[in-house]
Amino acid sequence: MQAVEELAPSVGLAAACRALGVCRVALYRRRRPRPAASPGLRPIPARALTPAERQAVLVTLHEERFVDLAPTEVYATLLDEGTYLCSIRTMYRLLAGAGEVRERRNQLRHPSYAKPQLRATGPNQVWSWDITKLLGPVKWTYFSLYVLLDIFSRYVVGWMVARQESAVLAERLISETCAKHGIGPGQLTVHADRGPAMTAKPVALLLADLGLLRSHSRPRVSNDNPYSEAQFKTLKYRPDFPERFGGIEDARAFCQHFFPWYNTEHHHTGLGLLTPAMVHYGHVPEVTAQRRAVLAAAYAAHPERFVRKPPEPPATPTTVWINAPSPTVLTMEARQ
Repeated sequence: MQAVEELAPSVGLAAACRALGVCRVALYRRRRPRPAASPGLRPIPARALTPAERQAVLVTLHEERFVDLAPTEVYATLLDEGTYLCSIRTMYRLLAGAGEVRERRNQLRHPSYAKPQLRATGPNQVWSWDITKLLGPVKWTYFSLYVLLDIFSRYVVGWMVARQESAVLAERLISETCAKHGIGPGQLTVHADRGPAMTAKPVALLLADLGLLRSHSRPRVSNDNPYSEAQFKTLKYRPDFPERFGGIEDARAFCQHFFPWYNTEHHHTGLGLLTPAMVHYGHVPEVTAQRRAVLAAAYAAHPERFVRKPPEPPATPTTVWINAPSPTVLTMEARQ
């Protein structure tokens, strides 16, 4: 800074700052330093309302005739009556300080729904289920496809095609599927969205009778049921998936071919390119060992083709989440 001050009288301040790489703002700030303010204290502007005036504004806004009106209406009404208390913006600022900036009319509000957080470390711990529409032979005709999916293995444990959505049909599907897979009380959580069949009382009573926990997505949040949504996308993006089905028997015949393929032949990228059946029935160690042996032989034959490191089979997840906590929370839980 001293060199700039010495050079400035001969070449000018701007040229001196450019030549020496000094910011002119910093130089001006050094020439006219601000007075040091008391730590933690801000000066009160001279035009600010006094505490008594602020309280008078709040009392006026709380009057019965103004309690359901916006500050703009209050401001205009007071002006018409020959009264000025403060600006509209100040009214909003005082209301915000009192925690009252919201829709001031008394009206129904949506409750705050907690985000579901479910974890599965093995098969038959968390099932996700949903219903999707399959187009029928003519316009406005549909068939309902019910699918129960294990989120850890992505294995479709049960499915059904019906002519309509029904809590009774959903109850029967869940009951028969649990019996088929030997699900015991306290073992399983069943997750679904908030469709009529999912939240129906017969289904809730069935889950309670079977000793199963139930979980629901938040309203209008499709990300809370991602595994069922992804499975439906795989179904409907198949090359042989028809635009419309000729009848309910055609829809059932398609699903009878699709779900065995999905469970036993579809190599899922989220499972380390294993099939859902391999993961669901515990065949991961032997399949991974066999793949590792094949890759080791390939590396031994041509190591020059693998530049960075010897090849390894894709990793298989050991924990699957619906709405996983933040990494910080997971780290704290692991330490505990």
